[in-house]
Amino acid sequence: MSRMGWGRLALATALVSAMGMGAALAETLRLSHNTGDGTTWHKGAERFGELLAERTDGEMDLRVFPNAQLAGGDQMRQADMVGRGALDFVMTSAINVTPLVQEMAVFSLPYMYENYAQVDATTADGGPAEALRDILRDKGIEVLAWGENGFREVTNNTRPIRTPADMAGLNMRVAGPMYIDVMNALGANPQQMQWTETLTALQQGVVDGQENPIGAVIIPQQVYEMQSYLTTWHYSYDPIFLGISKAKYDAYDAETQAMLREVAAEAMEYQRQITREGTETGVAFLREKGMEVHEPTPEELAAFREATQPAFDQWAERVGPELVASFQDAIAQAQ
Repeated sequence: MSRMGWGRLALATALVSAMGMGAALAETLRLSHNTGDGTTWHKGAERFGELLAERTDGEMDLRVFPNAQLAGGDQMRQADMVGRGALDFVMTSAINVTPLVQEMAVFSLPYMYENYAQVDATTADGGPAEALRDILRDKGIEVLAWGENGFREVTNNTRPIRTPADMAGLNMRVAGPMYIDVMNALGANPQQMQWTETLTALQQGVVDGQENPIGAVIIPQQVYEMQSYLTTWHYSYDPIFLGISKAKYDAYDAETQAMLREVAAEAMEYQRQITREGTETGVAFLREKGMEVHEPTPEELAAFREATQPAFDQWAERVGPELVASFQDAIAQAQ
């Protein structure tokens, strides 16, 4: 081979070697979340991964695992796994973390919120949700940003829900322990189960109904194909959060930590926006799909609020009266 040929070969070898080193230097990170790959949860997680790759020139490679795959389908285990450092990131809802952090139920107390302005007042920087960041940090989870599951609405395949009495005897899938007490207060039969099991349970009639947000779950998970009736009772709000293992977070320098927070905030703002857009147009869409939708009057909502007050009082005591009061103060100021 000529001298020029050897030179070209050496240059090509050096380039290949450099590319291989670059690939080796890329950090592969794993994020687990609860729902399917068509939901706004997944879209928000994917956006987070895209932004990470952009900001780090590909040095951070995020792999997203839907349906709590890395926790064996157990959505409650994900936060604990992140806290122990077994997972890098988690995107999960507040209510799914209550077995680990009881105070997280404060967001979802029945009829705590009426609108998004009140929600945003509690999750904004410096708002009362900062106390929950501190509690989760003690559990090994650093909350990077808040997102949105949304206001939880009730669906079923038996009858329209217009009054608390209409809930009597219905077998209702619920996500967490607080909702068991809420459903008991309404006379329903709550059955706690993983979301990965719920769609099959609805199809087979194991449960009559479920409660979840329209834009984040009911539409993208096609619950309307298994349920005939929906009531937009806005009885509980459910935020999600994007969290990282505190051990992982602490290993990064201050500049990288700041970047992670910025990227997470941007991704969750996008996720919150598309969730609210889906909710805004969702009722009309569900009617088109054949669901019978009932939008309660203020008087009907007052009856549901009164019926669920015992569950509110019970869980407000568990969560902590001071924490509840701080949320109520922020909500009052947002009105």
